[in-house]
Amino acid sequence: MKKIVVLGGGTGLSVLLRGLKQFPLDITAIVTVADDGASSGKLREEFDIFAVGDLRNVLVSLSEVEPLIEDLLQYRFNTDSSLNNHPMGNLLLTALYNITGNLTESLRSLSKVFNIKGTILPFTEDNPVLVAHTKDGNIIEGESNITKAGKEIDFIEYKEKVKPTKEVINAINEADLIIFGIGSLYTSIIPNLLSDEVVDSLIRSKAKKMYVCNIMSEHGETDNYKVSDCIKKINSYVQDNMIDVVLVNDEVIPDETKKRYLEEIAAPIEVDFDVLEEMGVEVLGDKLIEINDKGEVRHNPYRTALAIFNYIVKELTE
Repeated sequence: MKKIVVLGGGTGLSVLLRGLKQFPLDITAIVTVADDGASSGKLREEFDIFAVGDLRNVLVSLSEVEPLIEDLLQYRFNTDSSLNNHPMGNLLLTALYNITGNLTESLRSLSKVFNIKGTILPFTEDNPVLVAHTKDGNIIEGESNITKAGKEIDFIEYKEKVKPTKEVINAINEADLIIFGIGSLYTSIIPNLLSDEVVDSLIRSKAKKMYVCNIMSEHGETDNYKVSDCIKKINSYVQDNMIDVVLVNDEVIPDETKKRYLEEIAAPIEVDFDVLEEMGVEVLGDKLIEINDKGEVRHNPYRTALAIFNYIVKELTE
């Protein structure tokens, strides 16, 4: 069974994993823990714990238990007390961390309880604070503030040096395929690259590296970006020509959907085939779009995972 490592954060990572778990793969999800908004932010402030929201969503996406358990983990309290808007899963992870003092061990225990297909690893056991340097010379501290600012980002780093866990390094070293995405370029994907140890492991790794490109741009992160721009930016944190293959959507986006995104200062990310060919990046195209009831463009988890699995069967199976 091929070992697949997926690095990311946010809802996009959960979407991808929900599809991948349907296939015979040994999956490890490495999740950024720098989020400081909403429930995660409040718990970070009160308990000095890193962000658990993305970890909760990944637990749900890889779980093979009854739907009621998913509803339980995602249940948000609606009350006038301090519990208001906290998901049950966040509180459970916080409690386990306070008991064990180790988030990796807490996730290992919960994975047994919720019958998780694969392994979930926090990128670090530190409490990281993300810092963005914008092209107009501003410095923005905190993942939620970076997202809200909508300013064009020059580069991103952690406020203090962050050390990845040994489990993260081992997973990268043993992988047959390493996938970056789905997720926000600067606040979900690149935070997993801000470590010398991870960079060294990725450079040494003989695994194929795949990028699953977002379908739509995000204001402040990927304004006017083409697919090659996203890849060049990821490579710049590791080394040139690191990404071997990119998965892109080739389905036409409805005009009414494009108009909706204009209000968010967002647009489809163009696939610049000529530049990607010059870069030596293989392009996998498929119809990946799913439009939800809010009119938001998302990756269909099963078609996206099938495209990845077909690549694995074709390129990685001897």
